[in-house]
Amino acid sequence: MRRAVDPSFLALPLEPLAHAALTRAGELGARDASFRILRTRTGRLRLRDGVVEAASDSVDIGLGVRLVYDGTWGYAAAAELTTEAAAGAARQAVEVAIACRPLRRAPVTLAEEATCPRTSWVSPYDIDPFDVPETERAALLAGWSHRLLNSSAVEHVLALFTAVRENRFYADAAGAAVIQQRVRVHPMVTAFGRAVGGEPASLRTAGPPTGRGWEYLGGAGWDFDAELAELPEQLAAKSRARPVRPGSYDLVIDASNLWLTIHETVGHATELDRALGHEASYAGTTFVTPDGPGTLRFGAPLMNVTADRTTEHGLATIGVDDEGVAAQSWELVRDGVLIGLQTDRRTAALAGASRSTGCSFAESAEYPPLARMPNVCLRPAAGGPDVAGLISGVEDGIYLAGANSWSIDPRREHFQFTAQRCHRIRSGRLDGQLSGVAYQGETTGFWGGLAALGGPATYGLFGADLCGKGQPVQVAAASHGCPAAVFSGVRVERVGGERRS
Repeated sequence: MRRAVDPSFLALPLEPLAHAALTRAGELGARDASFRILRTRTGRLRLRDGVVEAASDSVDIGLGVRLVYDGTWGYAAAAELTTEAAAGAARQAVEVAIACRPLRRAPVTLAEEATCPRTSWVSPYDIDPFDVPETERAALLAGWSHRLLNSSAVEHVLALFTAVRENRFYADAAGAAVIQQRVRVHPMVTAFGRAVGGEPASLRTAGPPTGRGWEYLGGAGWDFDAELAELPEQLAAKSRARPVRPGSYDLVIDASNLWLTIHETVGHATELDRALGHEASYAGTTFVTPDGPGTLRFGAPLMNVTADRTTEHGLATIGVDDEGVAAQSWELVRDGVLIGLQTDRRTAALAGASRSTGCSFAESAEYPPLARMPNVCLRPAAGGPDVAGLISGVEDGIYLAGANSWSIDPRREHFQFTAQRCHRIRSGRLDGQLSGVAYQGETTGFWGGLAALGGPATYGLFGADLCGKGQPVQVAAASHGCPAAVFSGVRVERVGGERRS
């Protein structure tokens, strides 16, 4: 069901404020001026052993004006939604540009973009999570918690829930006026047990954050009932896990783990602003160079990766970005060769591209937009095997499921990832869980070892809803779809405080 924009947002003086800001910017001699109003409502719940420990419901709202004056960026924001504040923000943005002018290396230019039509867009969801009383949300999480606590394998349960409803209004001097609304939710439950020998063990649900409403917790898009039913037994098995022996293994990586590897090694590596060095002082750069598309072999010929802001229920999905560019889909990697990058209008112009890929996004009106990651997805093999089929083809390896910790260098070249569950594979069969498994690699070497892809039945849309970038840091969300996959000859180390064999 596609819902309508919240009437309380439509009741705000959106267009009069945009007119005040954009008119003032034009009077001051600015160009490429744009105006945004962002309102974000965030609800959070935290339960420990079925008892509500913390709850919050907050709204962040404000307006922002971005412009180019004398070839230099200017940006200013205001919390007050008045015409005086909007015009004042335009004036302050010009003052910021004047102050920053001595630091400018080259005049700001933007890739051309056709005028965005006056339109509205709402993400698909059935039940607005804020229409569900907090007591009802807490009751469902408490029920999940007590269900797990009834198992002798579970000592404690931490249940978290986050709901976000985001309203955005964008207007620019070219005549665009776009109203958007999107919703996302993220329930997460962690069960804590006790390992043999006194080492603690815990296991987290793999159900990802998603661009859906409250219906997600009822089973739309993820089977939480089935996952909660299996979790105590998996936790007990994890408590008995044998320490991994370091070495080189063939890995079968479930989609619930591989998405994070895609996020860190492919998603961030193919951001053009990183390739240009813009994130060097905080989130790092990338080994990919601006001239890499068409020449860089990123992985095995099996590897085909797309980027988009159109995937249904994707966390980065939207109708129009924060520069008035319509959402689109494009290839990043085809047959293992890098062929595309992620851009906003500024980086697209620097690269000589004819158009931005529509990656501009700001967390709130307080911040100017940045180039942020879209949904980045690895294509499954048409007619490919299921997970059991992939495992059956491995003689001596490890199966990993569920994302856990990660570490990656500032150039996105060398990494280490762990998993929620790690199972030994012997002669094509699972043979108990392992502890302390961390797989390591060099990005193109790891993806060059991609030996097999699962079919559509193994495909899942996972993602991150707290990805940080920029200074001051801004948070954004992005989904990553992928199948289970087999990687050959991956280095595995033993980490953590697990008991020795």
